[in-house]
Amino acid sequence: MAYINKLLTENFLYYASYVIMDRAIPELDDGLKPVQRRILHSLFEMDDGKFHKVANVVGHCMKYHPHGDASIASALINLANRGLFLDTQGNFGNPITGDEASAPRYIECKCSPFAKEIFYHPKITRYIDSYDGRNKEPLVFPAKIPVILILGAEGIAVGMSTRILPHNPIEVIKAEIAYLQGKAFSLSPDFPAGGTADCSEYADGNGKVRVRATIDSSDPKKIVIKEIPYGSTTESLINSIEEAVRAGHLKIASISDFTTSKVEIELKLARGVYARDVVDALYAFTECERSISCNCLVIKEGKPVVTTVSETIEYHAARLLDLLRQELELERDELKNELFSRTLERIFIEEKIYTSIETKRTNDTVIKAVLDGLKPFTKELSRKVEVEDVERLLKIPIRRISLYDIEKAKREMEQIERRISENEMHLRHIVDYAIDILQSYIEMIEKTCPRKTKLRAFKRIEARAVARHDFALKYDAEGGYLGTEVSGEKLLEASKFDKILILRNNGIYTIIPLPDKFFAGQKLLWTAIAKKESLSKTTITLIYSLSGENGAYIKRTIIDSWLTGRDYSLLPETAVILGFSTASEFDFKLEYKPKSRSKKIYEVFHAKNYTVRNRSAQGIKLTDREITRFEILTTQEPDNKRKQEDLDASTAHISKKKPNREARSKKEIPPLETISEGLLKAALKKHKKEN
Repeated sequence: MAYINKLLTENFLYYASYVIMDRAIPELDDGLKPVQRRILHSLFEMDDGKFHKVANVVGHCMKYHPHGDASIASALINLANRGLFLDTQGNFGNPITGDEASAPRYIECKCSPFAKEIFYHPKITRYIDSYDGRNKEPLVFPAKIPVILILGAEGIAVGMSTRILPHNPIEVIKAEIAYLQGKAFSLSPDFPAGGTADCSEYADGNGKVRVRATIDSSDPKKIVIKEIPYGSTTESLINSIEEAVRAGHLKIASISDFTTSKVEIELKLARGVYARDVVDALYAFTECERSISCNCLVIKEGKPVVTTVSETIEYHAARLLDLLRQELELERDELKNELFSRTLERIFIEEKIYTSIETKRTNDTVIKAVLDGLKPFTKELSRKVEVEDVERLLKIPIRRISLYDIEKAKREMEQIERRISENEMHLRHIVDYAIDILQSYIEMIEKTCPRKTKLRAFKRIEARAVARHDFALKYDAEGGYLGTEVSGEKLLEASKFDKILILRNNGIYTIIPLPDKFFAGQKLLWTAIAKKESLSKTTITLIYSLSGENGAYIKRTIIDSWLTGRDYSLLPETAVILGFSTASEFDFKLEYKPKSRSKKIYEVFHAKNYTVRNRSAQGIKLTDREITRFEILTTQEPDNKRKQEDLDASTAHISKKKPNREARSKKEIPPLETISEGLLKAALKKHKKEN
């Protein structure tokens, strides 16, 4: 077991390192994942100016990336759809609509001139062995701009993930120029599909960005979606709209997709619905608005590091200077070597040193004769003449010597000297040279890379605020069902986000989400929208008696806390409700059974004289007399009239029946002010059995 534990631990570490370094996380230096780097390397190797079948490119790339042709083809198509580093022919799919590309054997590509300028410089590129040791592949490309910010990246590795949003290439290059000039800069994402972005929470490459579709609502009966958010397709967006319609959040008559090269999704609205009422709901309930979280994780110096956009720009500006310095120094050395060779050749031919070897019979004497002939011209040479230089001179054909044009040779050497001077000037003013290089990159792509995403701050739309509030909650008194899909008495209107308070005539209440169909029972007393703001200000008054006892009790309470779906009891199990009210001030009358020694046959009570208690408290006893009738006399709300009107709009007393004052028996049933008709019938039936 110890061996297995060690084996798993070590192998999992290798696996985690491999996924992080070689599969999921991009490199900061060139902004590419390994598969993307190998695709570009294959295209550089195959480059002959013509298009190549993608299938051939995939096959060539498998020499470096042994993970199947599907992964290579998918990565190549994604890279091609950015339209910056690959030139394409054929159907490469449409990332906006979600349409897939044609098979690799039908489509063609080649590396673009811009890709060569940015990545390709084999003389300063470090190469390593491929996975099988048969070939060489670049460790990283000497990229001169922050490609990681232009392409963006997404990847999930072991214990970490990255999500870098794409930015506009021209803005990225301008930011690099600004840093080299010592100026301030800022960058915001730019998405291929356009849309509108709120970057107020975008923390320099981290944080999050909210992106919205571009919507035309100028026609009150029609909405046209012109651009979609990043990460969505027209198909997924339409599906989200259909789901919102099925859920009842939107009322839309039809959806038509006229998308071609540009997005155009037309929504025709239902009768009585207008565009101004639907736009916010589209943002709240569909993919017309998306929140995108960012995590700028990259591989830097062989380790995963969380960085920022500013740090990436600064890193690449310093890297650009280093790469340009390497290129210039390499070019300068090559030019000097070429000038030395040209000068040596001119002296060898112009001074006819080749004639001194005519009488020599051995190789050593020939070389010595040439070296001796060049000694008087040492000052014209930039370095010491080596044997290899003499060998090169001896290989010059006789025809070339006889046709040698001294004046032309001098002009060419002067041109080389001018190039060396320019090169050295660029080295002395490396920052200015870097800025000129970056400006030339902008000129290459400025016509093809305009900003597509508009930047604007917009208010957060709460789904609850824009939800429809016209779902009718109905109650079927006979079946005992409550819900929006129940046929029965309409109690109130609510939204899908509302919770409903159900109070039964046994004093038990429950809070549930707005139901389609819910069995509440045939003893429903009161329903209301369960909003803590309103319920915490609503006093519930219950007048009740206890079964088998004379007398009456009053309990006043407030419902201000609950767990959804849980039953709570306000009254004892044996309680029989005589009356109920949600008014904060009212008077009520209790009529008593006559007694021989008492002339009092009724008594009036003021509800405000009794304190409001918590829901678990006992009721306050009003009287010990036997009750024959209960009646609410007055309800006074002079100072809080509007509050009660608002409450009435979101609550329902079930079937307010007036008591039958004429039909009385010896043990008369106390009429319930807010009791349902079905419950009243059941109480009369019980009363007849008892008598």
